Amino acid sequence: MPDHKIGTREEWQAARDELAKLESEHAKRNEEIKRRRLELPWVRVEKEYEFDTEDGKKTLAQLFDGRSQLLAYNIMFGPDYTIGACPGCTSLGDGLDGSLVHLSHLDVTLLCFSRAPIDRLTAYKRRMGWQFPYVSTYNTDFAFDYGLALTEQQAQQIAEVREMIDNPTDELREWSGQTGAELKDGLRENPSWIAFARENGTVYHTYTVSAPDPFVAPYFSFLLERTPKAQPAEARTWRKDEYPD
Repeated sequence: MPDHKIGTREEWQAARDELAKLESEHAKRNEEIKRRRLELPWVRVEKEYEFDTEDGKKTLAQLFDGRSQLLAYNIMFGPDYTIGACPGCTSLGDGLDGSLVHLSHLDVTLLCFSRAPIDRLTAYKRRMGWQFPYVSTYNTDFAFDYGLALTEQQAQQIAEVREMIDNPTDELREWSGQTGAELKDGLRENPSWIAFARENGTVYHTYTVSAPDPFVAPYFSFLLERTPKAQPAEARTWRKDEYPD
């Protein structure tokens, strides 16, 4: 027997109408959240950062590439990852390239950060077939200053992180094997979106959001929310060139 309800078209329509009310309420709430997000104060970036890119050293202002807005995703790929980036972050990265042309024409530069050295990021980008700019924060304070990474001391002070390191689940052990990083090092990277604005020559930090917020999940996970079957809790993400079949 199926584990889902079978009904008539009339029963489906009645249930769908009830769900539509909840979805409408959620949409209205989301509009309020978006309004308040835009009302967040901008904070001037005081420190001078210099990043390694495929085109050489660049400042934060230069990463804007002439636009006034910068939106970046921080992929979990630290200096201690010996195999590759986090598979979940990788699958999110797979969905970004199609947005590049549209965001560029809307005055937004889209890129990704990671703390691994630039040569490893460039090789991984080539392996994945990505087109977006991939920037290294290696040997800078940037990731630590903006909550994109934790120092060893900070990691030990967060009970949830310390628990994952000291008593890892099977999923975490598998993740460690996929990245080649010990959990004490790998879990110090923070998957996050971060936004900056540039106005009159000054760069401002405007927004950051980190896991477990749904926006930091792989993009295809939003599609799976609309499929007929709920995804199992043990569902895992593979890199696109590593699926068994």
